[in-house]
Formats: sequence, structure tokens, C-alpha cells
Amino acid sequence: MPKAMFAILSAVSVCGMATASPVHAQYRTKIDNDLSKCYAGAGPAVMVTVSGINAGSGTVRVQSYRGTASDWLKKGRWINRVEAPARAETMTFCLPVPSAGTYAIAVRHDTNGNGKTDLTKDGGGMSNNPSINIFNLGKPSYTKTAISVGNNVKSIRIVMKYM
Repeated sequence: MPKAMFAILSAVSVCGMATASPVHAQYRTKIDNDLSKCYAGAGPAVMVTVSGINAGSGTVRVQSYRGTASDWLKKGRWINRVEAPARAETMTFCLPVPSAGTYAIAVRHDTNGNGKTDLTKDGGGMSNNPSINIFNLGKPSYTKTAISVGNNVKSIRIVMKYM
């Protein structure tokens, strides 16, 4: 193969990887809880106030998802994740989102910090505070949790639920 052809194919291959990479980078980003990204003039982002945290032990994890059937609560399809040591009562989180659009937020309180879901101890909550019952097994439809986020900061409140 001539060197010029090899160089062109190499460049095309590198460009192909460069365009594929940002798509993958849209998911599974662990971020710090930087509240300055949710102040006036910032955005797009979601300022999440979580209330009803029953204990100051373990960790609280907040994840943003696209508000679509193909992404909501699907493994590996979260956009941003913030984890912080739990504080009883109320905590506030900032989750920047890639652009204006429809998103949904899920919160989990891992009360003993073991990284596993303990149904009788851990708590959870979601944007729009949908009812969670035996019929939806704690996974309400994306249509019940979806929120519209513009180019500014959207403030929401999620109330934790425990068994």
C-alpha cells in the first residue's frame, strides 16, 4: 500500500474514533458537587434539593438521565453522577446537563455505604416525586419523572422514600 494511502486511511480511522468518543463520553461521568455551576447565569443544569434523608450515615448518590424510555434507569445510561457522604434531613446537589432538553433525576441513599441496594434500609427518590409501589417495582415510567431543562438552572425538590 502506498504511504500516502496509508496516511489517509490512518487519518480517517483517527477521525472516526474522535467522532465516536464523544458519544460514549455523554454517559457515566462522575462529577463533584460543584454548586457554583447552578448559580444565576450558569446552565443548563439541575439544582436538586433532596429532603427527608433519614440518617447521616452512608452515601447519597444523585444521577441524571435523559428523560427517554431508552435511557431512564437503564444500566450505564446515566449522564452525571454525584456521590456525597449523607447528612440527615436535607442536601443540595448540582447536576449540569449537556444541553437544554428533557431529563430525569434519580437519588439513592445507601445508608450503610456498602454499595448494594438494601431494600429494607436504603432510600430513594426521583424527579417529580412519583409514587413508588409494588406495581412499578420502584421504577416509575420516564413520563412520570421527566423534567424540562432550558438553558438556565432548573430547581427541583426530591423527597426521599424509605420502606
